[in-house]
Amino acid sequence: MNAPTNPKELELQTVEFKLDGKTIVSYEGETILKAAKRHGIDIPHLCFKDGYRPDGNCRACVVEINGERTLAPSCCRSATPGMEVKANSERAVKSQKLVLEMLLSDMPDEGFKWVGDSKEEEQQNQHGELSTWAARMDVTVRPELKALRREKVSSDISHPAMAVNLDACIQCNRCVRACREEQVNDVIGYAMRGGHSEIVFDLNDPMGDSTCVACGECVQACPTGALMPKGLIGSQTVDRKVDSVCPFCGVGCQITYNVKDEKIVSVEGRDGPANHNRLCVKGRFGMDYIHNPQRLTKPLIRKAGVAKDESMLEGKQDWSDIFREATWEEALEVAGGGLKKLKDQYGNKVLAGFGSAKGSNEEAYLFQKLVRTGFGSNNVDHCTRLCHASSVAALLEGVGSGAVSNQVNDVEHSSMIFLIGSNPTANHPVAATWFKNAAKRGAKIVLCDPRKTEISKHAWRTMQFKPDTDVAMLNAMIFTIIEEGLVDKEFIKDRSNNFDALKENIKGYSPEAMAPICGISAETLREVAREFATTKSAMILWGMGVSQHVHGTDNARCLIALVSITGQIGKPGSGLHPLRGQNNVQGASDAGLIPMMFPNYQRVDNPEAHAWFEKFWDTPLDKKPGYTVVEIMHKITAPDSDPDKIRGMFVEGENPAMSDPDLNHARHALAALEHLVVQDIFMTETALLADVVLPASAWPEKVGTASNTDRMVQMGKKAINPPGDAKPDLWIIQEIAKRMGLNWNYQGPDAGVAEVYDEMRQAMHGAINGITWERLEKESSVTYPCLSAEDPGRPIVFNDKFDTKDGRVKLVPADIIPANERPDTEYPFVLITGRQLEHWHTGSMTRRATVLDAIEPMATVSMNGEDMTQLGVSAGDVITVQSRRGEVGIHVRRDDGTPRGVIFIPFAYYEAAANLITNSALDPFGKIPEFKYCAVKLAKGGEVAKIMGYGTNAPGGSKEMSNV
Repeated sequence: MNAPTNPKELELQTVEFKLDGKTIVSYEGETILKAAKRHGIDIPHLCFKDGYRPDGNCRACVVEINGERTLAPSCCRSATPGMEVKANSERAVKSQKLVLEMLLSDMPDEGFKWVGDSKEEEQQNQHGELSTWAARMDVTVRPELKALRREKVSSDISHPAMAVNLDACIQCNRCVRACREEQVNDVIGYAMRGGHSEIVFDLNDPMGDSTCVACGECVQACPTGALMPKGLIGSQTVDRKVDSVCPFCGVGCQITYNVKDEKIVSVEGRDGPANHNRLCVKGRFGMDYIHNPQRLTKPLIRKAGVAKDESMLEGKQDWSDIFREATWEEALEVAGGGLKKLKDQYGNKVLAGFGSAKGSNEEAYLFQKLVRTGFGSNNVDHCTRLCHASSVAALLEGVGSGAVSNQVNDVEHSSMIFLIGSNPTANHPVAATWFKNAAKRGAKIVLCDPRKTEISKHAWRTMQFKPDTDVAMLNAMIFTIIEEGLVDKEFIKDRSNNFDALKENIKGYSPEAMAPICGISAETLREVAREFATTKSAMILWGMGVSQHVHGTDNARCLIALVSITGQIGKPGSGLHPLRGQNNVQGASDAGLIPMMFPNYQRVDNPEAHAWFEKFWDTPLDKKPGYTVVEIMHKITAPDSDPDKIRGMFVEGENPAMSDPDLNHARHALAALEHLVVQDIFMTETALLADVVLPASAWPEKVGTASNTDRMVQMGKKAINPPGDAKPDLWIIQEIAKRMGLNWNYQGPDAGVAEVYDEMRQAMHGAINGITWERLEKESSVTYPCLSAEDPGRPIVFNDKFDTKDGRVKLVPADIIPANERPDTEYPFVLITGRQLEHWHTGSMTRRATVLDAIEPMATVSMNGEDMTQLGVSAGDVITVQSRRGEVGIHVRRDDGTPRGVIFIPFAYYEAAANLITNSALDPFGKIPEFKYCAVKLAKGGEVAKIMGYGTNAPGGSKEMSNV
C-alpha cells in the first residue's frame, strides 16, 4: 500500500487516479510525474527537476489520458479524481522514445558527462541523463537522423570555474530556471527564435565576461553536460559520495563531497533544510583548499635563536628558515610544557586561548573546557567577539536568548523583509536567494545600508543612510510608530517591559529632526515605519554592519524595540535574525567559547551556574569573567607588575594577526608572548609568530557537528584523511590537556567525538537534550531548542513567552553615540571593512582555492566614481589608504554604490591588510571593535605587493613548496 504515512502528508487533501492500471494516491495539485515517482514508477523526463517549476518543454514525459486526444506532459499535468493515465501505452512510449532519439541524434560524437572509466562505458553513456534514459528505453539513433545534426558549436571556456558546451545543449531550460528562478541572478537566458534559439549569458557575452557569480546552480541542473565544472569534463565516476555540511558561512548548506583517488573532485548541493540543493561559489568550487600544497603536514618548532618579530610578516619570510620539523611527541611536550611552565610560575591568569568558529561544536566545547579547567581562567574567546558580540549582548538582555527567533527561509511567509547592515549576496549568498525569491512573489524588501549593494535591485525601498547613524534612523522609525499610534498595544501590555521609558526617550527623535543626521528623508522614514508596523509579517535580518560599532549593542536594541512595539515577533515571517558569519560561530558561542559565559550562555559569575559546572567538571573554576579578544592583546603588552598580564596563548584555528583591529599592535602583542602555540591547517600570519605549530585537520577531514545561523545542529562527516602527519583537532586539544595535567578519557572513534558531544549536550542544560548523536547520524540536521527525542525542534521561538526571567521582552532605549573617530580635515574619508563573495574571513582557506583566487586574485578598495575623479585616479590605479594606525597600498575599484566620502576594503588580503588601518575602540557592552568606521586619508600612488596571493614567498610558503 502506497498511502501517505507522514502526519504532515495526511493533512493534505488527496486524490486517487489510475496509472497503468494501478491505483495511485496523489496530493491535491501534485503532478502525475511526481506522484508516479513517489510510488516508485519512473516516467522519462529531462526538463523536469525536483524543486524547480515544471516547464514541460522537452516532452519526454508525455502520457496518454483516457478521453483526451493529445498526449499530456506529466511534469505539468496535475492528477484529478478518477483520471486514468497510461505512461507505458504503445502511443505514449513511441512518443517518449521519439523525443529521446531526436535529442540524442543532435548530440556530439564525444560527450562531456558520463559515468564510467572505460571507453566502452563512455560510448554507452556519454550524455548524462539523456543517455541514461535512452539506454533504459532501448533507444538507438537512426543514421538518417544523425546526418541532420546541427553544426558543431565551439566550447566556451572563458570562465575560471565552468565550461559551456552548447553542442550538448537540449534547451531543456533547466539552467535558465536555475539562474532566474532559484538563485535569481538573471544571467542565463534565451536569444534568437525557433531553430536558431540558444542559451546566452547576459547579452550573448562569453560566460567569463558575464555577470555570472559562479554559484554553479546551472551546472548542477544541466542534464547533459552542456554546462560542466571546468575541471570535471568527462567521467563522473567517483569512489564514494560523502554527505556533510559546508564549512564556509553560517547558512549551513548541506553538501555532498564527490571523492576520487582520495581527493574531493567536486561538490554538489544537497536537499538540506537551509539550502534545498542550492550552493554559492565557495561551497561548490572552493573546497580544493584542502589539497593545496601549502597544507601543514608535520609539527613545527621554532628554531633556536630565531626571534619573534612582527616585521617578519612584512618581509614574507620563508617559514622553513623559522621552524624545524618535529615529532608529535616532541612538539606536544614543548607546546603543552611551555604553557604549564608559565602557569606554574605566574599563576592561572597568565594564559589565554582563542578557539575557532571554523571547527566543530565538540572542538569548541573541549577547547573552552581546557582553558577553564586546565589554564585556570576564563580567558577564552573566538571570532564571535569580532562579528556579532554586540548583537548577542542586546539579545540576551532583551529577549533572553543569543540566537535567532526565526529561520532564514521563513521569509517565504514575510510580507516585509527588513535588511540592515548586511550584504547577503556576498556574505550569505544562499540566504540571499530566499530574499530574492520572496521579492518575486511580492514581499517588500527594505535595504538599509551605507552602501548600495546588489540586493537593492530587488528592494522596495533602499535607505542608504550615512555611516554611523543607525540609531538616529531606527529611532526615527520607532518615533513614527509610537506617535502615529501604530503600536501593538496588546503585545506591549502583555509581553513587554519598559515601554514607558522607551516612549519618553524617543521624544527627541522625530523623522524631521533625524533626516539631516542620517541622510534619509523624513517622508521615507515615516513611509517605511508605517509599512513595517501595519504589514502582516515583517522580519528583521542584520549583519555586521549593525554590530561592528561602538554603538553596536544600541543598534541591536533599536531592532529589538522595533519588532516588539509592533508585535512582529513570535509568528511566521517575523522576528529577529542576526545573520551569523562563520559556519559554526553560533555553535561555538553556544558551547561556551566566550569569556563571560559557560555553555548555553550561563554567566561564569552566576553562583548557581558556577557551582553546577564546578561539580560537572569536578574542578575549581575562576569566578571572574575573562578577557575578550582585543582586551587579551592589551593584556599581553601590560607591564610585568600587572597580575593579569598574559604571557602564553593557545590559538586553535584563528588568525588574529589578520582579523584583529589595529594589526600593528595585535602583531606586536603576539610576537611579545613568551609562549605561543598555534594549531592550524596552514602557516597563517599568526602561526609565523608561534613557538610551536601543530598541523590540524580541515573540515572535510573529520567528524563533528556545527550549528548554523538557523539554530540547526548539523552533522559533518569525514570524506578523506588529513595529509601527512596532520591530526584531528579534537585529538590535539586532548593531548594538550593531558600535558596540562588533566585526566580526560574520551572513548570511541574519531577521538571520542560522540562522547564529547554527549557531555556538551548535558552542559547545554536541555537546549539540545533531544538531539542525540544517534539522531543526528540518521537525520543530519535538527533544530534547537529540542527538549526530547520526539521533539522535532522549534524553528520559531518566542511564540508565547521570551527566555527572560519574567518571560517578557525588555525594551532598552538607545541614544546616539558617535563613532570613536570621526573624519576631519586631515583624515576626511570613512573606511568600512568587510567580506566579499569569493573570499572568506582572513583568506587563509579561500585564497588557496584555485577558482576563488582566479576570480578575485588581488585586494581592491571600492570608491565612488566622483571621488576617483577628484583624486585623479582610474580603476586599477594604486592609492595609499592611511589612518592614524597604519597604511596600505591598494588598487582602486570603481563602485558607485559606495557613497562619496566612504571607501570599502575587504580584510581577506595579507598584501593589503585592511586591519592595519582599523580602530580597536570597543562597544562597552559587547566588547566588539569598531571595524565599520574609522577616519582615513587617501593619496594617489603607493607601494603594492609584488606577489599577489599565496605564492612561494608569501606567508605560508616555504622553499620546499617551490618544487611541489
